[in-house]
Amino acid sequence: MLFDTHTHINAEEFKEDFDDVLERADDAGVTNMIVVGFDEQTIQDAVKIIETYDYIYGAVGWHPVDAIDMTDDHLRWIEELSQHPKVVAIGEMGLDYHWDKSPADVQKDVFRKQIRLAKKVNMPIIIHNREATDDIVQILQEENAEDVGGIMHCYSADLETAKTCLDMNFYISFGGPVTFKNAKLPKEVAKEIPLNRLLVETDCPFLSPHPYRGKRNEPARVKLVAEQIAALKGISYEEIVQITSDNAKQLFSLK
Repeated sequence: MLFDTHTHINAEEFKEDFDDVLERADDAGVTNMIVVGFDEQTIQDAVKIIETYDYIYGAVGWHPVDAIDMTDDHLRWIEELSQHPKVVAIGEMGLDYHWDKSPADVQKDVFRKQIRLAKKVNMPIIIHNREATDDIVQILQEENAEDVGGIMHCYSADLETAKTCLDMNFYISFGGPVTFKNAKLPKEVAKEIPLNRLLVETDCPFLSPHPYRGKRNEPARVKLVAEQIAALKGISYEEIVQITSDNAKQLFSLK
């Protein structure tokens, strides 16, 4: 019953062996996943996937790295797609100060517009944060993002920030980095997050967990993330699978 809450199986990296990837996910016990579209092409591909596979749901939004490319027409398109019966979240959205393609002020504007859209259509949001924690929190607070809540995707900030996000109605999702041997902070934070606000993900094809670090990631490896979280929490693997799957279904309003 594993639920991978963040995949990019719509990426080019999966074109050659897409069916095999899904089969390995099934063998690993992955019964649901979210495929995230974050620009024009990946949104189109995400919609094709969710219309083909019953157990895969979609999120549509605009990535901060590409914020400079987003037009008002794109925003209207995302709003239209939010009415698709299998689109369950808006995102990923947020801020990314690692790359310099889109200026910070443009990223912030696009971020705010997407939060406001999510509130308009009453859907949770998926937050991408890279080297921008303080600004992300400030914008979420200023835009009253707690009205819809959502996911702090592939969480990497500290515990204090996590508590602030929990107070704003967000779930904390962990991916491959929580399994890395030198990843003290994600492990420390994961131990403290309440069970009812925990999620697991792969962010595939990125951030493959140990012992596959540096290789292409895929949904089947969310099992390794769940095993690590279970060990950190001192509960059984079966419990963490059930809990994180139930959390995802509640967040995304799935039966």
